[in-house]
Amino acid sequence: MNDTPKLTPAELAVSLFCQGLRLDSSCRTESDARPLSPRRAGLGSGIELVIPGAGKDIWINAPLTERFAANSPYLLQRIPDGYVVVQQGHEHSWPVLLPPTPHWYQARTTSGKPMSRIGILQGTCLGIYIGKRCAFWQMSPAMQCHFCATGINVGVHEEAEKTVAEVVETVRAARRESGITFVHFNSGYQEGNDIAQLLPFVEAVKNEVGALVGVQCIPPPDPEEYAPLLRLGVDHFSLCYELQDSEYFARYLPGKAKHIGQKRFLGALEFLCRRMPRATVSGEIIAGLEPTSKTLEAIDYITDQGAFPTVCIFRPLAGSVLQDKEPPGYAEIVAILRYMALTCMRKNILVGLAPNIEVSLVMTPDDARYLLPRDFVWYLHHSKLKLLKWLVRPYFSWKMRKRR
Repeated sequence: MNDTPKLTPAELAVSLFCQGLRLDSSCRTESDARPLSPRRAGLGSGIELVIPGAGKDIWINAPLTERFAANSPYLLQRIPDGYVVVQQGHEHSWPVLLPPTPHWYQARTTSGKPMSRIGILQGTCLGIYIGKRCAFWQMSPAMQCHFCATGINVGVHEEAEKTVAEVVETVRAARRESGITFVHFNSGYQEGNDIAQLLPFVEAVKNEVGALVGVQCIPPPDPEEYAPLLRLGVDHFSLCYELQDSEYFARYLPGKAKHIGQKRFLGALEFLCRRMPRATVSGEIIAGLEPTSKTLEAIDYITDQGAFPTVCIFRPLAGSVLQDKEPPGYAEIVAILRYMALTCMRKNILVGLAPNIEVSLVMTPDDARYLLPRDFVWYLHHSKLKLLKWLVRPYFSWKMRKRR
């Protein structure tokens, strides 16, 4: 047996993202786990796991169906009192939890649609895709982002179009039964109608249910078009920053490069950071497609604005242009995540204050700090977060009130 040191929960999460997971014949995931949900861009195509950790549990959607996962050294096994991930060729194993399928997945809206085709849990957050299939997929030739699978998911694994009433019913059920606090709306390219389509959904959730609401959409030509969403009280804006290097951006995001332009994303990030409280805007980076030095530049730029980065570890999704590309290496991703955590600590960008928000598709600075050594600075930052999280509970309770 190899005597390689055992990975921490956060390190295991990174390794699973990079190498995938296989299922042992003992597993009963059909009854014990959430169903595989390749929604939106497709990152939910794996199995939802919780890796218990000291101080923080790590949520992950572990790649399962992609080609590279077939050769993973990690095997999920069922044991009498739960599940473990076993690293073959080593003596290491980690207990993991499989979040169960919520009852509301089986419920139907008044219109008769399954609620699980309206919204889906990703970690503890409710993800809802708004609008028609991304227009980049419908161009001739198609100009979709090369890592994305939205075009083969919307209308197949989830409803192609959703009404406000259907979304409100689903959010209300998820709030009541799953205790969700955060609803994340996103859309593909809607040819200029992105914000207009989102407005009635955000307003209805804020008024009729009450929850924290996040939005991710193609930025408008004029950032002032965000004003209606700001007035409605959107709590978080996420920008698909994705790649720093302009050549890689044009190579892997042809539609965005031609019809939107990288500068529009940067302008939107800067505008929203001026209008929103610190650390309520994020830039989503894809790690593993461009040189690491460029990804670190992206982290520096995003945090300089007062926003926080999230790292989506490149995943060669089935059905995407890059489905046959190899995922990035473990050491490269750990270096990026540690840099992200240290940068946020150094610039006093506090992530993880809102209640019950655990994401499984990306790594946040709150996850990444568990990759750092536990020195005095780490414990000082950790203590500050714990205290502030307790102090701001009334504020978030007020933010999640039903306004009507």
